[in-house]
Amino acid sequence: MLRRILLGAAASAALALVAPMLGATAAQAQIHIATAGPMTGQYAAFGQQMKEGAEQAVADINKAGGVLGKQLVLDIGDDACDPRQAVSVANDLASKGVKMVAGHFCSGSSIPASKVYADEGILQISPASTNPKYTDEGSWNTFRVCGRDDQQGKVAGKYLAEHFKGDKIAILNDNSAYGKGLADETAKALEAAGVKPTMEAAYTPGERDYSALVSRLKAAGVTVIYVGGYHTEAGLIIRQAKEQGMKATLVGGDALVTNEFWQIAGDAGAGTMMTFPADPRKRPTAANVVAEFKAKKIDPEGYVLYTYAAIQIWAEAAKKAGTTDPKKVAEVMKADGPWQTVLGPISFDKKGDITSSDYVFYVWKNGSYAQM
Repeated sequence: MLRRILLGAAASAALALVAPMLGATAAQAQIHIATAGPMTGQYAAFGQQMKEGAEQAVADINKAGGVLGKQLVLDIGDDACDPRQAVSVANDLASKGVKMVAGHFCSGSSIPASKVYADEGILQISPASTNPKYTDEGSWNTFRVCGRDDQQGKVAGKYLAEHFKGDKIAILNDNSAYGKGLADETAKALEAAGVKPTMEAAYTPGERDYSALVSRLKAAGVTVIYVGGYHTEAGLIIRQAKEQGMKATLVGGDALVTNEFWQIAGDAGAGTMMTFPADPRKRPTAANVVAEFKAKKIDPEGYVLYTYAAIQIWAEAAKKAGTTDPKKVAEVMKADGPWQTVLGPISFDKKGDITSSDYVFYVWKNGSYAQM
């Protein structure tokens, strides 16, 4: 009996020594990456898009064997599109040892978060932040798989000048890094084409009543309202404009590419136009992944596939670099390419911007949007 007790004790001791080793091995066999954006708050629809894209990318990569023989673990960061919260999220993700972050969504979050990531040695690939400052003032670690405001604004300004000759155009912005940046670039392109806006104004995001602003637009005889800002406020502005009897056309940027816009604007949103790259859901390179989403009853709209592509590129670059060391992966991402993604082939310049963009116009009609 005593012998059995001693043998049992010895076995338990051996297991106690081996268990931490097994745990360490399991932990070493995982690579932590993250996506970060507005998982809560008024822009949570975009955070959900990012989360869906990231989860599917991780699932597909792990199913194919992972990265360098290790499985990916996805962490989620919620910044609610608040710059201070974004910094807190960045520090939290750094403490978890993430190697890359597919995020953030809002430029106002990506820019301050990128400083933390640079200091902590973390690679950042934004699926959606379009403000030029993100990469212009960024470090070795800043990349994006979307275009820039100076590219998007140029397309918008040129279109407005060509298609709304004689109209009175108002340029509005929400004072965010994204909204003001896009509005400024659009106004610059508009004026370069010889058209001066009738009115330029900023509004406060998060409010529910924009009737005072609408009254100013109406008094100025505005017939085209360009909004540099997000879908929530844009939807409210055009709805309240129509309620005041205005027959203005709303034009905006890529932040209007969510079904929530129509839920807010309703029929008043009919005819609203916005710039966004050619529909990624229709690209042959995305066909298999789109089918996976549809099987789950998920519409991979907006930034779902952009987030997927960000992780896809990082994984391929890490394999090519033979390491997940963020600085080495970043070097490979810039030096090599094009990277084959659900968005098609993507290459990066020395700043981390994509080398080509394809902004086109979409229009809202009967509760859905389609390329013009």
